[in-house]
Amino acid sequence: MTTLYLCHPASLDHNTPPGHPERADRIRVIERALEDERFAALVREQAPLADLAVAGLAHPENYVAAIAAAAPDEGLVGIDSDTVMSPGSLEAARRALGAAVRAVDEVMGGHVANAFAAMRPPGHHAERERAMGFCLFNTAAVAARHARKAHGAARVAIVDWDVHHGNGSQDIFWDDASVMYASTHQMPLFPGTGAASERGEHDTIVNVPLHAGDDGDTFREAFTHGVLPRLDAFRPDLIVISAGFDAHWRDPLANLKLTEADFAWATREVMGLADRRCGGRVVSLLEGGYDLIGLSKSVAAHVETLMGR
Repeated sequence: MTTLYLCHPASLDHNTPPGHPERADRIRVIERALEDERFAALVREQAPLADLAVAGLAHPENYVAAIAAAAPDEGLVGIDSDTVMSPGSLEAARRALGAAVRAVDEVMGGHVANAFAAMRPPGHHAERERAMGFCLFNTAAVAARHARKAHGAARVAIVDWDVHHGNGSQDIFWDDASVMYASTHQMPLFPGTGAASERGEHDTIVNVPLHAGDDGDTFREAFTHGVLPRLDAFRPDLIVISAGFDAHWRDPLANLKLTEADFAWATREVMGLADRRCGGRVVSLLEGGYDLIGLSKSVAAHVETLMGR
């Protein structure tokens, strides 16, 4: 089984203020973890630079232009209370889009079994016309729409196990019957969306809220009974994972108690379903995860599982 790993040094040039949880060290610890000999078989590529028009798959042209125009020549500029741009942010965001598109192309083309992109800024909080929650462009949404447009995928599923609800992905696909968005997340917690009653215009939004203090057993039960049956019934042609690792027990921004073994288990479950429904096609995109130890161990477990180890 061949796994593609996409990254790029531009991810390090998206600067955030001192003490900000979404920081370049997140990528550095992932890179170090994946240098281990266990990952020697990874197919490693640098993320290409996407044209800004690619963001138009998920966002209107005026929004994309506004984000591009907001990029400063020096210093930091606030987009909202916790989302900022630095001189390197626009390239980092374009590389993240490029990684998502490249991953979809390689997986849908049958060149690799699956792919993982470790890029920042993350994406799942970016709504159609609003940047928030550290996110500028919704890379998972772009990946799903690219699979539809470029590869003829009839149905794409996004599985989001970030501890925060992906309000942006929900917003973008609320009335799109061709994309299922399924999320487990802590609630109540930022951004305040993600109730089980939020189901979309076509019943293709699946929210399975968890509660502060819930552990891996509770997560696995929720995933098994709340997410996987709906995913199976949807019969996706591709599964995109919004791979956040901030539900780890060490993470400072939430209160779930997952371990790296739980993320490996969820990865195996998604892969098994993908094997049955869509030829094993899985694209995984990094979202959150803010404790560096928890993040590095969780990503290692996730990628090892993608590799079939």
